[in-house]
Amino acid sequence: MATPITIRARDGYLLEADRYEAQGPLRGHLVVAGATAVPQGFYRRFAEHAAARGYAVTTFDYRGIGRSAPPSLAGFGGDFLDWARLDLAAVVDSVPHGAAPLLLAGHSFGGQALGLLPNHERVAGLVAFGTGAGWHGWMPPLERLKVHFLWRVAGPWLVWRHGYLAWSRIGMGADVPRGVYRQWKGWCRFPRYFFDDPAMRETALGFARVTTPIVAYNALDDRWAPPSSRDAFMAGYGAALVKTVNVADLRLGHMGYFRPQARPLWDAALDWFEALVDDRAPQRKD
Repeated sequence: MATPITIRARDGYLLEADRYEAQGPLRGHLVVAGATAVPQGFYRRFAEHAAARGYAVTTFDYRGIGRSAPPSLAGFGGDFLDWARLDLAAVVDSVPHGAAPLLLAGHSFGGQALGLLPNHERVAGLVAFGTGAGWHGWMPPLERLKVHFLWRVAGPWLVWRHGYLAWSRIGMGADVPRGVYRQWKGWCRFPRYFFDDPAMRETALGFARVTTPIVAYNALDDRWAPPSSRDAFMAGYGAALVKTVNVADLRLGHMGYFRPQARPLWDAALDWFEALVDDRAPQRKD
């Protein structure tokens, strides 16, 4: 059972979140960082599964998304950098310090966000699901055409018409603030996403300082973030130990990582967290 809470972002914006109490001995605190345009309720089953295995889980909505959205996104500020540096960073801050480690499960953008955090050193381990570089060239040919249509036709028209990316009008997910849309469209021009953007050089240097261990799962049928896209992005975590896993035996696409058919993947991820926690535990001296 989730307990609704409110978390104050680093600039004072109020974020709506849910906390799931760990069942049994506490293994760790797990924050779920969601994908673009995906409200936190989508991750409920995964959060409940992790809580049943001893993790205290926090899910949340970035500003402008789900329960953290204002009545209208027209004229609303906020972008990807705010989502990471102000919102996710505050959720990380809200987790109590103590013997139990803080862990991160990131979906798509959520796996990118670790390197954007000013407090990334608090995160003991990241499991990234479907995280990639976003460039159309990594995608299958048909998906490339769809993405070109999104950036060149549908996206500009929706933003012009509504003042934000009204994705719900075309069944693509929750509506997205204009700032998120502009950054997303701009960075997707580059094969290595914002690592290739000259205006983001300092950000790339920040990623190179992250030493958090990472496991990155990408399904072979994920048209938005296939393994080649993942590898292009994960190269930015140059100082971290990154293990990549190609998922071939489950039909997941880009959204199936958090649907019930992915339970074997959830257990594999939680097993990795448990091994990581055990390795970090202080050893007794006889």
